[in-house]
Amino acid sequence: MTDFYDHLSVQLDQLDRQGLRRALVDVTGTGQGRLLAPSGRPCLNLSGNDYLGLAGNRELVAELYRGIDERTLLERFAPGATASRLMSGNSVLYTVLERKIANLYGSETCLVFNSGYHGNTGILPALAGKGDLILADRLCHASLIDGMRLSRAETVRYRHQDYDHLAQLLRRKRRSFRHVFLVSESLFSMDGDSADLRRLIALKKEFQAILYLDEAHAVGVYGPRGLGLAEQEGVLADIDLLFGTFGKALAGLGGFVACRQAVADTLVNRARSFIYTTGLPPVCLSWLLLVLDRIPGMGADRRRLHDLAAGLRRELVRLGLPTGGTSQIVPVGIGESEAAVRVALQLREAGYWVTAVRPPTVPAGTARLRLSLTADMAAAELAPLPALIAEAMGR
Repeated sequence: MTDFYDHLSVQLDQLDRQGLRRALVDVTGTGQGRLLAPSGRPCLNLSGNDYLGLAGNRELVAELYRGIDERTLLERFAPGATASRLMSGNSVLYTVLERKIANLYGSETCLVFNSGYHGNTGILPALAGKGDLILADRLCHASLIDGMRLSRAETVRYRHQDYDHLAQLLRRKRRSFRHVFLVSESLFSMDGDSADLRRLIALKKEFQAILYLDEAHAVGVYGPRGLGLAEQEGVLADIDLLFGTFGKALAGLGGFVACRQAVADTLVNRARSFIYTTGLPPVCLSWLLLVLDRIPGMGADRRRLHDLAAGLRRELVRLGLPTGGTSQIVPVGIGESEAAVRVALQLREAGYWVTAVRPPTVPAGTARLRLSLTADMAAAELAPLPALIAEAMGR
């Protein structure tokens, strides 16, 4: 056993030398896109996913708990489900929530998972098997990659947003497989850029494939009702498996897939990450039911969020800093991991909570700052940030 622990210590030391070692840091959210650092310093939180500022909305949280009585206490606000959904943990709130989401998306049904990771690691292994093919964007989230690995299907990752490459793979491989799944995020979490949904749908139809779209970072942020990029593009009906999460713009817990009834029934019977886990607590479901009623009417918040991101991106470009994307996620390329960590720490000292994103989350040599904005931030508090980044980078 001593050899085992020594082995772990050596590996951790190596991560240290490479600037890749991670550690947990205690912070306290204070609302309005802010947090308190361990030192007690107030910081603007640029490392979260609370895109609409709902997590810090005290009025909304107060509304959730208003009118609690003994009759509703356990039904709506119990802290635990105490069992998996297939045993006795399937609260009636699940039925209401899944019906509400299905109605919003115009899908036959919806199935809720405990998290985005649970969904993405469970859906593909349950639906794709031996004799099937998965073609996925190279920059898909780690949870999707893990789901592909757990499936028995052949998997190929096409070059990021290179739909000509995807078409070549389809022409070469389609006839050799029973079912083909095209897998992509709609809004990519590390680059802040968006997939070409119409091109994906055209290829899906041409080659009779199944389109799996992860809208985790687009739900709440895009579309007239905040349903995501597929709604904004007017293509909801063309997405076979539309996956979203509650833990980002909806400030809750869980994930969902809008799909056909046959798909949901299959997942209930085959998705191990659904079957073998305790259900979500009723209090979490109650929050989601409240928030889902608010999201469609938050168009002004969505516009403000996109305006903030566009202004920040323009200033970064003006200063010659490497950035990209078109969304509320604004990357700033640094390169080497050690430099990214150093710049992030300098920004924290200046009151901006920024986290360096390093391999294996991103490819080697592409470490970056991921500036994630929230609708209740103010343009004035973001204004000094680009110059501070340039100074920290030695520009």
